Parts: sequence; C-alpha cells; structure tokens
Amino acid sequence: MKNKASKSNISCTSALLIHNIYLCPTFLLCHFLIYVAGDFQKFTTENITIDCGSSGNVSNWQDHRMWTGDTETSSLFTLEERSKPKVSVASSATQPPRTASQIPYSTARISGHEFRYIFPVTAGQKFIRLHFFPASYPGNFDRSKAFFSVQANHFTLLRNFSVALTVDHLKSEVMFREFCINVEKDETLNITFSPSPTPPDSYAFINGIEIVPMPSNLYYSATNSSGIKFVGQQNFFRVENKFALETVYRLNVGGKDISPPNDTGMYREWSRDDDFLPPELPGVLPLNSSIQPSFGIIANYSAPVEVYRTARSMGMNKTKNLSYNLTWKLPVDPGFNYLVRLHFCEFEPNVTKESDREFHIYIANQTAEPYADVISWSGGNGVPVYKDYAVSLQNQESLYVALHPNAESRTKYSDAILNGLEVFKISNSYDSLAGPNPNPTPLTPPPFNAGISFSGRENAKMRTKTIAAAAAAFSLILALFLIWVFVIRQRKRAEDESVSSSDTLLPAKDQSLPIGLCRHFSLSEIRAATKDFESALVIGVGGFGDVYKGHIDGGATTVAIKRLKPGSRQGAHEFRTEIEMLSQLRHVHLVSLIGFCNDGGEMILVYDYFSRGSLRDHLYKTDNAPLTWKQRLAICLGAARGLHYLHAGAKRTIIHRDVKTTNILLDSKWVAKVSDFGLSKMGPNNAANAHVTTVVKGSFGYLDPEYFRRQQLTEKSDVYSFGVVLLEVLCGRPPLNQTLPKEQVSLAEWGRICYQSGTLEQIVDPHLNGQIASECLKIYGEIAVNCLVDEGIRRPSMGDVVGSLEFAMSLQEGGEQMIKLDPRENVAFYSSDGTTSGSSWLMTPSSVGESASVGAASSDTDRGMTGIVFSEIMNPEAR
Repeated sequence: MKNKASKSNISCTSALLIHNIYLCPTFLLCHFLIYVAGDFQKFTTENITIDCGSSGNVSNWQDHRMWTGDTETSSLFTLEERSKPKVSVASSATQPPRTASQIPYSTARISGHEFRYIFPVTAGQKFIRLHFFPASYPGNFDRSKAFFSVQANHFTLLRNFSVALTVDHLKSEVMFREFCINVEKDETLNITFSPSPTPPDSYAFINGIEIVPMPSNLYYSATNSSGIKFVGQQNFFRVENKFALETVYRLNVGGKDISPPNDTGMYREWSRDDDFLPPELPGVLPLNSSIQPSFGIIANYSAPVEVYRTARSMGMNKTKNLSYNLTWKLPVDPGFNYLVRLHFCEFEPNVTKESDREFHIYIANQTAEPYADVISWSGGNGVPVYKDYAVSLQNQESLYVALHPNAESRTKYSDAILNGLEVFKISNSYDSLAGPNPNPTPLTPPPFNAGISFSGRENAKMRTKTIAAAAAAFSLILALFLIWVFVIRQRKRAEDESVSSSDTLLPAKDQSLPIGLCRHFSLSEIRAATKDFESALVIGVGGFGDVYKGHIDGGATTVAIKRLKPGSRQGAHEFRTEIEMLSQLRHVHLVSLIGFCNDGGEMILVYDYFSRGSLRDHLYKTDNAPLTWKQRLAICLGAARGLHYLHAGAKRTIIHRDVKTTNILLDSKWVAKVSDFGLSKMGPNNAANAHVTTVVKGSFGYLDPEYFRRQQLTEKSDVYSFGVVLLEVLCGRPPLNQTLPKEQVSLAEWGRICYQSGTLEQIVDPHLNGQIASECLKIYGEIAVNCLVDEGIRRPSMGDVVGSLEFAMSLQEGGEQMIKLDPRENVAFYSSDGTTSGSSWLMTPSSVGESASVGAASSDTDRGMTGIVFSEIMNPEAR
C-alpha cells in the first residue's frame, strides 16, 4: 500500500493494547462470532503465513498467528529454485528492524537467481501480502542492489522493484504490498521472485508471505452482476476473475489507524486519511462511538465497525460548504484502471430521511454521482453501505475524490459525508500491476559543525563566549527591529497613498482575494528569485509581460514568474481574475498558482515551472524534436480533461476564453496543463441563461465566430478554440498563415474543407508519417471538425470531446498492439503518400466525408470582419 500507514509500523503502546485485549476471553468470543457471521469457513484452515528465512514455527505476539519457517519441509508450500546447487540463503539482517513486531522482518530468503514458492491452495479469491525489510544481509547483499520482479501465476505483481527506494520514499523501515488474485480450480498458487538483469549483481529477497482467503465477490464482480459504474464512460465495468488487484489505499476516513488484528478476520490494515487532505480545508470529524451499525445491505465483514463510527463531513456552515470541495488527493501510478470503494454510514441523529443530506461525488474530476443520498442507498440511519466505481487514469499521477454539497433547496443539510475509502489498481491488458520505483530521496547535508565537539575547560570557555555574544547580538537585533518597524510603517503609508491614486493595483490585504489558499510574495522575494529580473532568465514573452524562470525558498523550488510590464495600466482585471480563479482550482491538467506579488507598483504571478514549455514550442518553427503521435494525442486528451473540469467539475462553469497551444504547458513527463486564466469568465448563474454577454476577447485564429457575431459567450466557445488546437496539433502549422492561398489561410476553414472532401491526410504533419492508425485519424478528424461547427449548440461538450479522444487513443493503441503482437497483422497506418500498411482499417475519402456531421463554413464576409475586429481587440492599448 502506498499510503503513509502502509508501513506496517505499530507503536509499542498500540501493540501492548492489542496484547492485553487478546488476553480477554470476551474479545476472543466476539472475534469468533464475527468470523462465523462473516462465513469464514476457510479462515482457520487456509490462513498461510510464511516467515521466510526462518526455521520452525514462531508466533507473532501482535496478531497471535503462527508463522511457519521456510527452511524446513512443510505441507503448506514447496520452495523451488531454478539454479543448482541451491543458491538462495536464509539469512538474518545485520541489524534487526526497530518495528514493534520483528516477525516476519528479522529473517529473509535471498537469492541472486530465480526462486519460487508453490502453494497447493483451494480455489477462490485470495489476498497475497508480501512483507519486506530492506536491510543489508550477510554475503554482500547490499540493500541498494535489490532489484527484482515478483509474479503470482501469470500476473506480474512487481517489476524491477526496489524496496529500498520505496521505503525511503515512504519514510518507513519495513513495508508490505497487498494483492488480490483468483486461483482457479485444480490450480496451485505459484509466487516467483526473479532478480532484475541489471545491475548485474542484483538479487531478490522476501521476508514474509501471507495468503488469506477472502469471501467470494468481496471486491470482484459477481457472475450475475452487470458490473459497476465506469466514471466518465457510458458502459459498466466488471471486476472479473481474470484481473489481479493491488491495494493502493485503505483509509479509515476521519478515524484512527486500525491494525490487522482488529480487522474483520482478513487482517487488512486501515490507515488514517489526514495526509491526503488539504491542510486548510480538512473538514470536520463527526464521531458516534455508541452506534451499533445494522448490517444487512452489505456483509458485516466488509469493514470494521470502527470505520462506520467515524467520518469526515463539512459541518453546518452552508455558505462555507458551497465554496469548496471536500477533497482527497491520492498519488497513483498512471496507465491503469482503478476500483474505488466509498464506505458510508449516516449515524448523525438529525439525518434520518431521504434528501436530508444530498451531495455530489467527483472521482478523477468527473461526476460519479450527481445526487448521492446515503439514506436512500442504505434505507436508514446507522445502516452501513458502500458504493464501487471504476475509473481510468491513463495520464494522471493523482486520483482526486471530492464531495460537494447539493445547493438545491430540496436537501435539508448542505453537507457531505464519507466514512471509508479503498482504492485498488486493476491489472492491465498485459496482466501486470507493476509501476515505477519512486525517485531516490535526496541526501540531507550534514549540519554545520556536526563533526566538532568541545569538552572540559574548552566547553566552559565556549559557553561564556556564547553568552556574551548572544547578549550583544540581542541588543543589535532589538535596535534593528525598531528601525525596521519605522521603515515598514513609512513604506506602508507611501504604498497606501500610491494605491489609492490608481485602480490598476490590488491591495496586498484585499479581503476579496483567497489569501489563505494563495501565497503573497514580497517584491524583495521576487527580485531575489529572478536575480533582479535578469534578462537571461526570461523564458517567455506575452501581452501581459515577460515570464521569468526563478527559484524560491532558498533555491529549493523552481517556478515561473509572470510580470506585468512595469508602469502599464493594462491587465489589472486579468491579474485579479487569474488569482481568484487559480487559487480555488486544483486539477492535474490545470496549472497551479503558487502565489502573487502586488508590491511597489508591480503585478506578478508565480506558478509551477514546467520544463518543457508550451505545446506550441514542440509543433513548428522550433529546434525541439517533433512530438510523436501518441505524445500529441495524450497531450490533447489531458488538455481536454482540464477544460472539461472547468466546464463541469467546478462548482460553477468556468469559460477559459483563451484556449490555444501557447496556453497548454507541458511538465517533465509531458503531462498537459491548461494555463493563463486572465480572460476567463464565470458561466451563467442558472440554466435559464445559456450564455454570458461580454465584450469579445480571445486570440486571433482561435476565436469562436458565433461568439464574435453575437458577443454571447458560452463554454462551446472554448470547444471551438480547442478544435483549432486539435488541427494545429495534427497538421503542425499555425492557425493562421497569411502566406498561403486564401482558402488555406485559416486552419479551421482549411481543415474542415479537407475533412469534408476526404483529403485530411494530405495536410497532416509530415513528421507523423506512418505513426497514425488510420481509424484513429478518422475519429480524431471527426472530433476536430465537429468542434468547429459554426453553431455552438451543435458542437460537442468538452465531456464528449474527452470521451471521443479516449476512444481515438484506444484505437491507436489497439492498432499498435496488434502490430506488436503479430507484425503480419493487417492494420492500416497513415502515410503521407496516401498508402497504408494494410486494408482492415483503411480510411477512404468517402468514409471520411460521410462520418462527419458538421456545419457549413463561415462566409468570406464573416472571416473578413473577424480579421478587422481582431486587429483592434488584440492591440495591447485597446485592451
């Protein structure tokens, strides 16, 4: 498990408490009844615990299970080694772990060659837990050289895995990973450990193995089930036996850690959720320790009773609740589907009827439940229930789970509640769960004078000198402080007078700005970060001003610093808008605002730094290597998800109004981040107003013609601009090129003409030759052209665009996979000469033209007016 509490460290106090509770006969009886009620017939017969590298049987005093050593013959398993003579060793760590229970972490099975455990278990769904202590072991087994893979039957659980890097990242000492797999009838469970080929002296090791049976369909879909809701998809998702699962998070929301002995017989570990909430808005912690949950909707072994006695909600302040989401941010490995289980139990006495507490659930910034109502699901107060969802996280490195109260009058309390949260990674099409190792933790430099010590008289003299120096320093500091207070007061008075005479600047203490969520930098900090605005640090130039690369927090954090041109009276509104918008928005595909500065006549914004610049920097007229088609498609998909969040995921629609390739930034892993919210507008207050009437603003070449004609802004204006971006990415040319023939000047017009005539492939960027599966190109072109329909009401929503791009990506990956598996496969890929590598996916001009449903192109008159007006509105002085 990747959360903080997955480290398997239990304090001595907790361990003694568990030990004392275990000695109580009543506690034993209660657990026995739980096991019987939970239908755990297999619990006593097939709960396998292996203490690897040890001999004989030993009891773990914390959970009182008997752990079997693997150095002697056992009926529970067979240890098979591929190299003869035997090369694996049973070894004790050179320094034992400090954890309260040293079982199974004191000994290990280690080998520089592949070895395998074979368990003759009964058929059914199982937990597999692998325990690791990355110590140095005798025989030159250094902890840093342990890189290995683990396979359970045909599933890859870990690949090139480094325990040392992982525990260092978790700031832990020991760790375990938990997996779920199904063992078929007449099948053994084989767990294989294989050292990685590099480095050449790598080795594999394991300290402990648990195999615990689970009730049928606890996390898997029942045979007669249609499946679970697939967030953002039209279809349902079935967690079938063909998948393996990895437990990524198991959180007791609002409560304390629950150790494995206090689970419902399956020895699961439940962690607190504190580390995954924003510190400024953690929510309140309701507690009802006297409630006796009434199981019936779900089985009583689904989660411990304590999970349903604690929760996290938002409180009774309706105004405050409607202003934010109760959000958990959970780091994950991208490229997988995930199972998300939310546990609920309404135990607050005022919530007893349907619609008393109704709220929205967002998963991965998409709507999972528009109207969640726990009483409606469970049937009453004090009745536990859980809801399962599947979600695809192809590029996201964090999973966001967010709750937002329903603002409608029909709900009694504008609040939301959650009791427990479980997240499981689902194996991919290669039957793999393996993710990357974390980056190495940087070494902490030794403290100043760490190697110098004083003793005896030298120590006494040093103390005397230190006291005298301290007294002198205190006097000096006091004097400087008084001078500083005087100077600050004078400066503040001057600044107040300056601000009162101009409306272009924002007061530093402006209460309308979300200061609590946004850092306020002093001008001296900004000057230090940019070396007094050194020209060599300029990384971008725009209408707002220059963008600098800077370093804050003593050089520890690299940032991008956007500075309004000094003395300019333009941009104050955009400055305020950017702060107000971005300080309240958090999404993996939106640029994060760190803070701002408005001291000394300056208006400056500080953002996360993105090393790869903008999307435009990688498309044309650049020295950068051309992006591959898969990279371009993934970037477009990420940007679309960010825009979809603005339109549908925030509490009120936000229209970006300046979507273009220079406003899509790329981080070091090529993840797209939508940026520059200076022109953004809030959408209409209610459904009756479908648009916002406003002065036309935007960027030449990306402007929605309907918005220009009517001055009525809708989210479909962003859709039009994004359609231009899609063509720009596909064709590798700017949206406007005055050097081309008249019909080709506008990329939007030319792209639509080529698509409708079936000649779109003729204007594709030559760098993409042979990379695009023709069926993918067909769908991608259809998406782009439908975004450019003249009438906004006929354009797709950004949610539709996201779904279509995901479909295009699946077609591309499907074609590549077919070729990878069998080079003879008949799959067509686009070629600049019009030929393809096969005919099964061949796109013909007629099929291209027939598949689109697009509006007519704008007239020449409209195009001419657009050019004339934009020559005015994009003039900096006119803005």
